[in-house]
Amino acid sequence: MTSRQWLILTPAPATVLEVGAPLAVFHDARLRTLNRVKKISGLDAVTVGHHSAGTLLYHIALIEMEMDWLYADVLEKAEDNFPAGARNWFPLDAGGEEGHLSIVTGEPLERHLARLAWVRGLLDVTFTDMPPYDFRHPRVLDDHDVTPEWVLMYLALHEAHHEGQLALLGTSAQPSSA
Repeated sequence: MTSRQWLILTPAPATVLEVGAPLAVFHDARLRTLNRVKKISGLDAVTVGHHSAGTLLYHIALIEMEMDWLYADVLEKAEDNFPAGARNWFPLDAGGEEGHLSIVTGEPLERHLARLAWVRGLLDVTFTDMPPYDFRHPRVLDDHDVTPEWVLMYLALHEAHHEGQLALLGTSAQPSSA
């Protein structure tokens, strides 16, 4: 007998529903990533054509916080106004062009999970009390206009994309059933 699934979106705690619902989608993407990571042994192992799980986890956290999304775009802060400890969590930049990420090796899973939780805490504080106008109000930057609503959607899709890559890492070491 199979258990019944509960496929209902419950908005995350937020001042307004317009923010809580997409924030819940964002939290679900993280839950999927965390569940996927539990199935991977060896965070530094790389299969042909893929990044390691450690590199992907670092990248997910870095993009969420730094790469012009939460701090530069949503909060409109310069890098010198990032929170204390940001450089301790992110000593490496995102990497080069064309999908070449900075390689992260030798870090235990606990460090990756703590980094993801630290960044998520910053993001949750930012979005939880954000009023709808601010959530949908475009930030006019040098080369693009962006709303916090779009950033939240993009980051959820970004994490889902990398969760798929983590799924490949988790299955690539298993023997084929053929």
